[in-house]
Amino acid sequence: MLGFISRRLGVMALTMVALSLVVFFFVNLEPNLKKLAISQTEQRASPEMQESWLQRNGYRDGFVIRYGRWLGVIRKQPNVDPATGAAVPRFRYCNEPAEARYSGILQGDLGCSSALRSPVAKRLMEALSATGILMFWVMVVMIPVSLATGVLAGMREGSKLDRVLSFLSIASTATPEYVSAIIFTAIFATGLGWLNGSAASAITQGPSLWNFTLPVMTLAIFDIGYVARMTRASMAEVMTQQYIRTARLKGMSFTSVVMKHALRNALIAPFTVIMLQFPWLLTGVVVVETIFNYKGFGWLLVQAASNNDIDLVLACGIVSVVIVLLTQLISDIGYAFLNPRIRVS
Repeated sequence: MLGFISRRLGVMALTMVALSLVVFFFVNLEPNLKKLAISQTEQRASPEMQESWLQRNGYRDGFVIRYGRWLGVIRKQPNVDPATGAAVPRFRYCNEPAEARYSGILQGDLGCSSALRSPVAKRLMEALSATGILMFWVMVVMIPVSLATGVLAGMREGSKLDRVLSFLSIASTATPEYVSAIIFTAIFATGLGWLNGSAASAITQGPSLWNFTLPVMTLAIFDIGYVARMTRASMAEVMTQQYIRTARLKGMSFTSVVMKHALRNALIAPFTVIMLQFPWLLTGVVVVETIFNYKGFGWLLVQAASNNDIDLVLACGIVSVVIVLLTQLISDIGYAFLNPRIRVS
């Protein structure tokens, strides 16, 4: 197992480097650099002044050098003001050091947000904390509801209850988050007035049923259907196994057979599916947090992309890659422990 984990960590590191190269390349395309130079100089600044700003701050250096500086393996050189000859920080509002230094993501320096005018690490931690609370409550709602739905449907495959629950699961999975958000807002916020259509107050005042139910419902409804369908398929397969028939022939009640024999084995596969919902939730979070004005990770990513905030976009990309790779690793390890028939060599 330790060898397997070591190999997977090595593959994860190579994957992160490869994906970070791709993200860094596309974020630092010429149009994005031009927009950044315009935003950091006067709107009527001449092209020569914009080019001077880019050269002074290292954006005209080679791609490998800029990537190495962003990683923190190549020393950043001081930015010299041509007018005074003094070293000046790239962004004054972030109090970035002006001297030569190793400062990149390996040192914990994620850069400065040019749009939000604050360190990226500070904004990112605040956003991840808010999204972590949202995802926690989504899991609290999604896991028991989806497992119960899948188990009930799979216990008696082909029954009326199975058909009804399967239809609801397929309907919820086929409904995108932005459609669910609009429907729920129209019914429960605008129509009935039971819930708040904005989750902005959940950041300042704390989450409550009034301001937090709609985003949790919107994210959970899609995953409930997907996990329920996987659980139903696993449960239906287990119920056809020979040991289930043997237990029934020995006189055990149907409830005892399900609880003591079928349920444990049927829930092994849904564990992997549940762990893999975290990457799916990241995509849903971007839509849901924007619609409900909840200032979490998804909202921050939209703001970074809309405002051409290069450092913030890069940081969000790295965080997304880390979350996806870690959840896949945890899923593989957990499945190997839960299923004794799996042996990791």
